[in-house]
Amino acid sequence: MFPIIPTDRAAAEWRNESTQKPPKQAVYVHESNAADILKNAHAHTATVWTGDFHNAKQVLAAMKKRVRRSSEKTKNAPADIQTAFHTHRMKQAQQSRVLNMLAVEIGAGFQLSNPRAPDVRAALADVYAEPNDTPFLLPLNQLLGFIGAHEWHKKGIEIPQLDGKIHVPFGVFSPLRGEYLDLIAQAPLNPHIQTAFDIGTGSGVIAAILAKRGISEIIATDTNPKAIACATANLARLGLDKQVVVQAVDLFPEGRADLIVCNPPWLPAKPTSAVEAALYDPDNAMLTAFLNGVQQHLNPQGEAWLIISDLAEHLHLRDRDFLEQCFQTTSLEVADILKTKPRHRKAADESDPLAFARNRETTYLYRLKAKS
Repeated sequence: MFPIIPTDRAAAEWRNESTQKPPKQAVYVHESNAADILKNAHAHTATVWTGDFHNAKQVLAAMKKRVRRSSEKTKNAPADIQTAFHTHRMKQAQQSRVLNMLAVEIGAGFQLSNPRAPDVRAALADVYAEPNDTPFLLPLNQLLGFIGAHEWHKKGIEIPQLDGKIHVPFGVFSPLRGEYLDLIAQAPLNPHIQTAFDIGTGSGVIAAILAKRGISEIIATDTNPKAIACATANLARLGLDKQVVVQAVDLFPEGRADLIVCNPPWLPAKPTSAVEAALYDPDNAMLTAFLNGVQQHLNPQGEAWLIISDLAEHLHLRDRDFLEQCFQTTSLEVADILKTKPRHRKAADESDPLAFARNRETTYLYRLKAKS
């Protein structure tokens, strides 16, 4: 949240859920076109739309057509794969910054006064902890994302492994990729396992699956307040809150467990927003911290389950023997490996700039034990 000085109004606060720098100034317009707004954007000036909401959406769509050129179908991996990945992310960031220069003003109490504007109060309450007393400026593209996320939050995501739904607000990783949940639901579960830790629980979906599988005492941890509230609500809704306790803890809670499960972010890169923290793990920090500390929290004969994709290896962001070296240095041995191919939409999209890596990706569940 940053103060900016509009050219024709008093100072207003600029809110943006990404790490992008705020605009240098803002101009208020009732009507405009994509070309003029993009011209302002390239001059680091935001355009605040005060006119018809649906017209603003149409102009935003026109802006997207101008800045998002269709990616050529890529069948062969580029010569420098790492560069291809970072170039792709840089292009995404640049496009996002430009598109976020079309904004609307949110009034006190999350009111949006543009003609034909929807009621956005509930959607914004999902994102921000406290209602606002003073107006602020918000990128229209992000507002539309918040509205969509709120609808998904209300509707929920059907999880076949639970015979129920998980409800996820904006700011918490959504378990749309079901293949890794299949691995957790299918992995052999030794009869002696009665206690479990779910590290970085997010929506609480993994803890819920473990509870459904009959584990009687589970502690789910996370450091994101939104995730803690989300997991707590989901587990109560599913009637599993007697088996699962959610704690605001970085990685491991106190004590030991028979089973410790972790699904860390899969790509060792820097996130550009809070939401991306569930996808990107700079320098493999969470992954290595989990592997370095897991033995100290395992009961004798206990197991650790690591769920991770090899997309980072295909993008040359992580050495192919990285995990094996980590297992050796932390005195862990692989008891079993389950694996599956991704089924999400991007995996089959040959026009995706990273298709050369995505169509080779495999998701793994490593069953790890302490070396005897």
